[in-house]
Amino acid sequence: MGNAQTSQSDSSKAESKPNPKVKLVPSECPMHEELNAKITQEKENNPPAKAKLIPSGCPMHEQSSDVPSKKVLANSAAWSTAQMRNVDSQNMMPPPNQLPAPGQPFKLSTDRELSTIPRASVEGENIPLADDRWVYPSEQMFYNAMIRKGWKVEKDDLNPDTMTSIIKMHNKNNEDTWREILKWEVLHASECASPRLVSFAGNANKLTPRARLRQLMGYELPFDRHDWVVDRCGTRVAYVIDYYDAGDDSAVESGVVSHLDVRPEIHWRHPLQSFHNLVDRTRVMFWRWRSSSS
Repeated sequence: MGNAQTSQSDSSKAESKPNPKVKLVPSECPMHEELNAKITQEKENNPPAKAKLIPSGCPMHEQSSDVPSKKVLANSAAWSTAQMRNVDSQNMMPPPNQLPAPGQPFKLSTDRELSTIPRASVEGENIPLADDRWVYPSEQMFYNAMIRKGWKVEKDDLNPDTMTSIIKMHNKNNEDTWREILKWEVLHASECASPRLVSFAGNANKLTPRARLRQLMGYELPFDRHDWVVDRCGTRVAYVIDYYDAGDDSAVESGVVSHLDVRPEIHWRHPLQSFHNLVDRTRVMFWRWRSSSS
């Protein structure tokens, strides 16, 4: 260790001694200015290599970052928890996404069908009420929604024809549901002649009390459950719908996609409206009993 320190000290002393072979040019000397001019000219002729900039719109730019850009997230079929905050509370769907999902094995239609269901006005919109109707999702949007909800779609599970059939069944179920709701709304035609749909949401995992009771009696469970909210000219009325399988191919061929159990909802969160809904359900139950007994 001592030898290492000594040699280091000697080397430092050697470095501190000026080299007699190097001529120092005084700063005020014209030779100094000439030397500086040459150095400046060499720098201008041989500039240092600049870092290669990638345009922000280039896909390479998006791949070079570990954090996906907003454009990538918006165009992706998979939606994160943060993006779920942008889901439309009226139909529980994210912003329309018509782009193919990653790894999608076939092309799907992006055409959307206009429903016959009138849409309740939303605050801040300037759409004429008479022209405002709900629009069904396209095949591509429906497929993306399935992926977003966690469906594991294998290559042989679906094809374009299957998706076309699914969309037709989906749209027909909604049209039939609205017609059943209008039958209930006839009871209040004097106070509102033009009810409109405010929102709807599906929750197949949340069974209704009636579905549970039917299960105890030996009947099958519904394959889906929806909750619809109707604007009865200023009064919000909740409906609950259970969807049951039609049962056989002949029913489907005849146009019966599924059996619907539509009724006004009774829930403790809305005691006053639930009381009115209970009155309506009691009236209808009595009329059905009287009709079947006659």
